Amino acid sequence: MTPRLRRLHLNAFLMNTGHHEASWRLPESDPYAHVDLAHYVALARIAERGTFDSLFLADGPQLWSNLAQRPAGALEPLTLLTALATATEHIGLIATASTSYNSPYNLARRFASLDIISGGRAGWNIVTTAGAEAARNFGLDAEPAHAERYARAAEFLDVARKLWDSWEDDAIVADKAAGVWGDDGKIHPPRHRGRFFQVAGALNVPRTPQGYPLLVQAGSSEDGKAFAARYAEAVFTAQQTLADAQAFYADLKSRTRAAGRYPGHLKVLPGIVPVLGSTEAEARAAERVLEDHIVHDHGVARLEHLLQLAPGTLELDARLPADLPPESAVEGAKSRYTLVVELARRERLTVRQLIGRLGGGRGHLTFAGTPEQVADTIETWFTRGAADGFNIMPAVLPSGLTAFVEHVVPILRARGLLRTEYGPRQTLRERYGLPRPANQYPSPAFV
Repeated sequence: MTPRLRRLHLNAFLMNTGHHEASWRLPESDPYAHVDLAHYVALARIAERGTFDSLFLADGPQLWSNLAQRPAGALEPLTLLTALATATEHIGLIATASTSYNSPYNLARRFASLDIISGGRAGWNIVTTAGAEAARNFGLDAEPAHAERYARAAEFLDVARKLWDSWEDDAIVADKAAGVWGDDGKIHPPRHRGRFFQVAGALNVPRTPQGYPLLVQAGSSEDGKAFAARYAEAVFTAQQTLADAQAFYADLKSRTRAAGRYPGHLKVLPGIVPVLGSTEAEARAAERVLEDHIVHDHGVARLEHLLQLAPGTLELDARLPADLPPESAVEGAKSRYTLVVELARRERLTVRQLIGRLGGGRGHLTFAGTPEQVADTIETWFTRGAADGFNIMPAVLPSGLTAFVEHVVPILRARGLLRTEYGPRQTLRERYGLPRPANQYPSPAFV
């Protein structure tokens, strides 16, 4: 029997006018695109034309950055994805939602609704939300400790899965002749009482096409990796080098096996910010145009915030201070903190150079080159144990996504790495090669 060919998974990470912080300043960009449904519908259809597995929307319960820097504010992702579900047929729809500032019942209901409306295409990017700004929006003086946020996230997800399983698949009888719509014996209220949550009743939405949404996670700290090994089915991550990506991949797969799960049921998708040109020189020139539009004062302020430094500490043409706090002292985005510091130290970057490198992808791999060079990088990481696919993060939207679909996707298809068409209708789980989870509350007849 011929073994099944391993296929590359592609996710389109959509961010208003693009991932480069200066993308909104280009003549082609619409500064109001971040609240324009038509913009997102067009992007979703471009990604679907490229046979991407899914698209993804980031989110946070606070106003990001300052209004001078780039388009700020965003449409609520589950609401937006519900609209996109009606404008697409195949592509998966992944929304970010916080376990720190939601309740399990309401969030489980919203994801179940999206999964039903989309025909089984919903995914949840599970975040614990770092930052005091978000905490103060919910009546807290400071963000909860890092370990506390992950402990809450674990219980949150346990409760959500109980709620998604609270209806058995055949609970709806719909027997008109007998006058019986449903079987109460197939409803299983969680009756959960835990450290963080008390949830008594069953969900008021039936079990969905996928059972529950694809579970995605993006933290790469020790707590984040432990959480991913236990729960995640796809992981969005950021690495700058092939060696670092291989080490992360091997570590996470090993942790997944140790947690009693099949490592192939967790897909690792590093982020890549491609800037394309017909020649390498043309791509580099496009990258320089973006870097020339960076307002460095914004970059300095953002970097000082990430590194927990007082305003005015950093100098543009100097390197990072030698006495930065260790990762253990950071309560926010631990893994991103370490990535940025290591990048600056390894390449001996000045603050100005570091801001330029972070302007496109906030620590994700940025790559300026020809379509063949980008395809080569993707293939190398995919075939050498560094990735199961990629989180594609175009520097400029929609042009960057269009260029990737029109010029890189055909190369990946020709190399047998990517599907040429979607084929029969599938759920998002099926696209990622994952089984539909069994209900944890079987009927007494099957116990």
